[in-house]
Amino acid sequence: MAKYSRKSGEKVEKTMHEMHEGKLKSGRSGRKVTNPKQAIAIGLSEARKEGAKVPKKAGTGKATAKKAAAKKATAKRATAGKKTTAKKATAAKKTTTKRVTAKKTTAKRSTAKKATAARKTTAKKPATRRTTAKRATSRKKAAAHA
Repeated sequence: MAKYSRKSGEKVEKTMHEMHEGKLKSGRSGRKVTNPKQAIAIGLSEARKEGAKVPKKAGTGKATAKKAAAKKATAKRATAGKKTTAKKATAAKKTTTKRVTAKKTTAKRSTAKKATAARKTTAKKPATRRTTAKRATSRKKAAAHA
């Protein structure tokens, strides 16, 4: 027994011919159709509207939806036990890594503080020498002018 009627085949043939000529356009956007698969889909949908014998679209209907839902439920049950143990293991790993990183950051902070303190002390000493040297030279100049 044939899946598609003669009328549906003619409709698909017509839409393919229109596509090759560049006259076939999409119903929603109005753009030119260049994909042959899209042209076939348009032909089949037009044939369905006219009442020609065309199989239903794949994945439609309540029976297929129920089967898919049942498969998902069984898959969830099977993996539920595995997930909880995996979550516990990952949670334990995360807490230990957080502790290690916290120690590292505190160590980095203390070394950074020491470094900045060392920079400040070394930077201050030459600055004070320069200012006292400038004051001394300015006093000598003032004394020479007076």
